[in-house]
Amino acid sequence: MIIDKLFKSVEEKGHVCLGLDTALEYIPKEYLEGFDSTQAALFNFNKKIIDATLDVVSCYKVQIAYYEAYGIDGMLAYRDTLKYLRDNKLITIADIKRGDIAKTAEMYAKAHFTGDFESDFVTLSPYMGMDSIEPYLPYIKNEEKGIFALVRTSNKGAEDIQYIASDNGNRIYDIVGEKLQNLGKEYMGECGFSSIGGVVGCTHVEEGIELRNKLGATFFLIPGYGAQGGKAEDVALYLKESNGGVVNSSRGILLAYKGKEEAERKFDVYAREEAIRMREDIKAACCKLRGESK
Repeated sequence: MIIDKLFKSVEEKGHVCLGLDTALEYIPKEYLEGFDSTQAALFNFNKKIIDATLDVVSCYKVQIAYYEAYGIDGMLAYRDTLKYLRDNKLITIADIKRGDIAKTAEMYAKAHFTGDFESDFVTLSPYMGMDSIEPYLPYIKNEEKGIFALVRTSNKGAEDIQYIASDNGNRIYDIVGEKLQNLGKEYMGECGFSSIGGVVGCTHVEEGIELRNKLGATFFLIPGYGAQGGKAEDVALYLKESNGGVVNSSRGILLAYKGKEEAERKFDVYAREEAIRMREDIKAACCKLRGESK
């Protein structure tokens, strides 16, 4: 099961999921001027970041919208980035947030679990119904793939729908999480987690603790750390025995070079330093929660 590989990667490398949400304006001007196409600029920037961090982050999340925005050149860079990650045997999450049904969902599954855009995990939105996930299940069962479905997100607008309460007091995100965990029982790894995971933002601590207690077999993809207000101490509460989740950081790592000495030539060095700082920050918070020294 792919979830066992991710669990082991977290054990070995820490909890950081590096988000390759790459835009041209994020690339240092001096470096950008060395390329004659958007495809080459985006891919080679990503390559430098990957090479500098592959031993200190557990996985990479590639947000497709950043590449779609640049048309064909962007999608070629998206393809090249995923291939480079696969060639280096690194775990990939395609952040596509698809949420359709029937043949359309089948085609999305084929597009992102095979071929040019193949990844290990994809993100999905289950709010159209659980049948929006069904077309992905054969790949989880037979092709060692996984999903992260939206449960409770970190944005302010999450309250508009995800927080609506049912007659028995359960909020919609509780119901979605429960349905995902029940579905995930068919795809359990040896690590005790399912290859059907959930996206749970770390910006609402009390609710996060409740979700972790309820969803003990669900591996979390955790956004919200850093710029959105989530702290390492918050993240630790979303984990289970210091595993069971990866924590995404995109611009916080990609733009770590901003304002630094020789930033244009050392953007990959500063990305590595920030990934390590974040990893150690979360590790220290987990140790503190367990009552241990670092």
